[in-house]
Amino acid sequence: MDFDPWDAAFVADPYPAYRELRERGRAVWCEATGQWLIPHHADVSALLRDRRLGRTYLHRFSHEEFGREAPPAEHEPFHVLNGNGLLDLEDPAHARVRRLVAKAFTPRTVERLAPAVERLARELTARFVAEGGGDLLTAVAEPLPVAVIAELLGIPEADRGPLRPWSADICGMYELRPGPESAARAVRASLEFSAYLRGLIAERRASPGPDLISALIAAHDDEGGGRLSEQEMISTCVLLLNAGHEATVNTTTNGWWALLRHPAALERLRTGGPEKLSTAVDELMRYDTPLQLFERWVLDDIRVGDTVIPRGSEVALLFGSANRDPARFAHPDELDLVRTDNPHLSFGAGIHYCLGAPLARLELTASFGALLDPAVPPLRLVREPRWRDGYVIRGLRELLVECA
Repeated sequence: MDFDPWDAAFVADPYPAYRELRERGRAVWCEATGQWLIPHHADVSALLRDRRLGRTYLHRFSHEEFGREAPPAEHEPFHVLNGNGLLDLEDPAHARVRRLVAKAFTPRTVERLAPAVERLARELTARFVAEGGGDLLTAVAEPLPVAVIAELLGIPEADRGPLRPWSADICGMYELRPGPESAARAVRASLEFSAYLRGLIAERRASPGPDLISALIAAHDDEGGGRLSEQEMISTCVLLLNAGHEATVNTTTNGWWALLRHPAALERLRTGGPEKLSTAVDELMRYDTPLQLFERWVLDDIRVGDTVIPRGSEVALLFGSANRDPARFAHPDELDLVRTDNPHLSFGAGIHYCLGAPLARLELTASFGALLDPAVPPLRLVREPRWRDGYVIRGLRELLVECA
């Protein structure tokens, strides 16, 4: 199978193509995407930490100097929003913003959320069971992380309806070659979400609360960098919602789809007690990671194996392939829920390692734990799910199950 991120069969199962890519070399040119594909775990891990690559190049070069065309002017609202968030900032701006966000988004903040996250997971599960099952995506996987991030940011419950659609439209721009309709939706969502958050930030300036937005307003950089600008705060909040729930939603549904295809492993997990759950969650993230590809620009020439990749190129770090690399994982195509040697790359690495990883683990452990409770009837698949069209952020359209 060829690497074809627009082919439904490839999206449904990209792993055979990854095996072929790993056999072809350490850096494989893809004419269709205009990128160097990096399929091996060791290389992906190293390049995530290599400062000769960047999520952006604009901290060092203009578009013209880098040999790239500037994005269309009508896309500017998306790029302003995206470019001021941690995901796309590079040092020194990245280090300053991350220090400030880390002052507000502390491990203690996440720890305080734990009782509420576990309670919400149990409530959603109880409702799901009472209804005899349904779409696990819309009934459990989506509501939990959206509610948690909204609660963290201090977004009133009455305002939460547009959050998921805004996030989905913005994330559509992370796919390879998004079309004009996707771009228009992302721009509209960027404008609407930014306007909403600008108003909420103004309210919190006047009347601070126990929420993350208030903490971001108050955070001060002791190294002389001042405070977050309003745009940096807006971009941070949007990134927390997008990264904090898109990945969690898809890890939940992809993980359950994997478990339902491995009934013996699922039964062992149901009866094994909660102490096995964190190991299982990491294995589910490795086995079918929701973020299949992470792009980086080559800021200075690099060598990967025998290939020199020149400045101005783009590399596609294939997380899905790296997480199935037999050079790093024993029996990588097997779902091993007690795998302890598991350095998966689903949260990234280096300076862009996911700041929200502890919160994601908390949500996933709570969600899987509630549904795997021995008191909850086992889930049974109603029909095989379909995959969404997107490949970079890869997830199911639905996961219909019933409570047996």
